[in-house]
Parts: sequence; C-alpha cells; structure tokens
Amino acid sequence: MSDKRELHKERLATTDEHGHRVYLFPEDVKGIWNDRRNIVGWFLIFVFLVLPWIYHDGEQLILLDIAKREFSFFGTTFYAHDAPLLFFLLLSFILLMGFVTSRLGRVWCGWACPQTVFIDRVFVLIERLVEGKARQRKKLDQASWNMEKIIKRSIKWFLFLVASLHIAHSFLGYFVGTHHLVEVSLHSPSENLTLFTAMLIITTIVLLDFGWFREQFCIIACPYGRFQSVMMDEDSLVVGYDYNRGEPRRAPDVEKSNEGDCINCFHCVKACPTGIDIRRGTQLECIACTRCIDACDEIMDKVGRPLGLIRYTSQSELEGKERKKFSLRSLIYLVLIGVTLSVGVFALRKSNQLHVTLIRAQKVFSKDTQGHIVNSYKVRIDSKQKEPANLYFKLKQSPKVEVIIPISPLKISSEGIKTSVIHFKFNQEALKKGSKEVYLEVYNEDKKIETLKVVLVGPVS
Repeated sequence: MSDKRELHKERLATTDEHGHRVYLFPEDVKGIWNDRRNIVGWFLIFVFLVLPWIYHDGEQLILLDIAKREFSFFGTTFYAHDAPLLFFLLLSFILLMGFVTSRLGRVWCGWACPQTVFIDRVFVLIERLVEGKARQRKKLDQASWNMEKIIKRSIKWFLFLVASLHIAHSFLGYFVGTHHLVEVSLHSPSENLTLFTAMLIITTIVLLDFGWFREQFCIIACPYGRFQSVMMDEDSLVVGYDYNRGEPRRAPDVEKSNEGDCINCFHCVKACPTGIDIRRGTQLECIACTRCIDACDEIMDKVGRPLGLIRYTSQSELEGKERKKFSLRSLIYLVLIGVTLSVGVFALRKSNQLHVTLIRAQKVFSKDTQGHIVNSYKVRIDSKQKEPANLYFKLKQSPKVEVIIPISPLKISSEGIKTSVIHFKFNQEALKKGSKEVYLEVYNEDKKIETLKVVLVGPVS
C-alpha cells in the first residue's frame, strides 16, 4: 500500500529532496522498554557524575592525569612506561564490543552510548519541559519568530548550556581531579588558561552535539554504525519488524482475511529518533533504542492484536529458523578476548615493578669551580611494589664521567613516586662534537633492574 508519508527507499528522513536537513521531533512513547532504558540511562548518568567524586585513602578512584602521566583505576596506578599495556586493554575492549554486537546487536547505541543517554534523559527532557510535547515543539519550530518563540528558545538553550557545563566539568574531573577542579574554578580563568580553554571547547562540543547535531552524529559521524555489519550475523539480536505477520499492511479500522497486522499508522516512524522506517529491515541508521517497539505495542494493544509485531529478534527467527545460542563468530570473539587478556595479564606481571626515568634539568649544562662540565637530571622512580628497595646507580664503561648522587643508596619505602637528582661531571675532552652517550645502570641491591641511555652535552670545542 503506497502512502505519501512513506519516503523513497534511497532517501534519508533527515534530509529533503534538495539535501537540506529535516529536523526530527520524535513522538513520546510509553512502554516496558522505555521504562527499562530510563532505569539504565539514569543509572549511567549517576555513575558518570558521582564516580570522580569517590576517593579511597585520599586518592581519587579513577584519575587519568595526562600531565603527570599517571592513570589510576580503583587503587592501581599505571604510568607512562605502561603504555604498551594499554594496547591489550584497547584490543580487549574492541573484541568485547565485537562479541556483544555479535550477540546483542547495537545494544551499546540504544542503551549505553553517551549520545543516546544524555539526549534522551537530559536534553529532550529540557525541551519537553520548556516547549512541550513533540507536536508542540514541531509547531513552534515552524512558526515565525515572535516573543513566545524567542523566550522559549532562550530558556531552552540557557538550560542546555547549564547542562553542558555540568557534563564538561564532570568529564574534566576524571583528568585533573575533582578537588583540584573545584579549587581552580574559584580562581580567575587567566590563572588556569589551558584548563579554562579545554572546558570551553568541551562545553561547546557537548552543547552543539546534544542540543543541535543529535541524530546527525549517529548517521554521519559515528563509525560504529558502519562496521556493525562486520560484527553481526543472522543470529545477532536486532530490533526487527515481523514482515510475515505484518504484511500486507491494512488501513486503520479495515480488516480483511488476507491482510497483516500492520495498520500503516506510521507510529513507529514518528517515534524513531533517526527517522527510519523499521519495516524496511535492519538499517545503518537504526540505533536499537526500542522506541518503535513500545510505539507499535501501544497500537497493537488498541486494535486488539498480539504484541511484538516489532520486537527484539534475529534475522534467523524472522525467517522462521531457530536462533543459535552461540555462533562461530561469537566463539571466535570469546577466544580472542581470552587470549588478549591472558597476554595482557602476563605482560603486566612481567613489567618492571620499579621504573626509573631521567628528566633533564632546565639548564642543559653548567660548570663547577674546577672547570668541570656538569649535566643535571631529575630522577623519578615509579614503584608498584609493596616491599622497600635500595637503588644504586653505576655508569657502564665510562671512566671519564663521574656520577654524583646526593643520597646513595636511594631508598624506596613503598609503592608510589619518589624523586631525587643526579649529576654527571666530566671534562671537555670526554665529549665528541659537543655530546657523549653513556649508559646508566640501576640496581636494586645486587640485582640490575634497568639500563638508561643518557646523552651528555657541553660546549662545542
């Protein structure tokens, strides 16, 4: 049955025939899936806002301090030299997403993605409170600019800005520390210009994305929708329309023996945040938000038909086949996740529990009263071990260079960070064209734990 509301299959609902954007105003829906997504969404928002404020033994539970190159997760701190271990973490996350997608489809997009969660639970809620329901918002959008429209739009965007500022500051709290963030927020922006600029950039991105760009990000910018087809198969869970039961569609209040349950009311399309018609099958723009399920169930209940014309299902089930509990694709993902995590844990255990870093002093070199050239370095020791250590520093086969350490041995009492200084003293003739490479060996008692290459510099003779 043709309908003027049905778009050409090659055209997006978010663009007109000239390619200009068509703004969507999804109808509000009520139902079991909407209630479940509300619970999950508000829980995730609560975790996002509260987690950076949780401290244990004076340390923030999750802190990604990029400036200091320290990354703390639930009491465990990783440092810059642990960066290779992040490869295994990221690879495991990608494989986990692959496994979840292979079984549950785009459950991330519809249930846990910040784009979906914040728009549905915060920004659309603000719109609804200020401008009314979907049809009222659409009518206001199409109206000419008058005092009512100016006032409502001003209030809405002001509240959008407040929400965006809160989200941006909470996000920054994970990187600079919430206590420090509160402290600098009370000072002039000029005293923390870098952090203030970062806050402005993040706030602007959040405001424009969640307040204006919205579904365009899912359709145009998000890469996940593009490679989901590689991760999914005929047994993956999707939000699907039962074509065999729904077709051929019938007009409302008209019932014939050869017609399906779909009454072509377009309620599922009106409720879709990306404007797709789920009756055309699984599409790239579908974020599996389940709004069409609740919308269709509401209509089926009114017309006295069984619920589930649109439901969570799989392509196999829609074709009358049995859905496999585990496909070969899913098993491969599980095996790869296990291998990656095993290698990552092994690498973590084998990584140095003591790591020494040399940081050159601001003054590249100096001379003492006897005319010797001196290179000074800051020594930073990152310790992950509970037991104490006594560190000694020795030069490897460099008799013309003297190592001066104020405190030797350098005692490390427990895990954490300890700093000291180290000086290299040598004569001009030890250099070749103004520089010389030496190797500094670090020992914990009699056990060598690291060898560091040091480039000594001085005036070119």
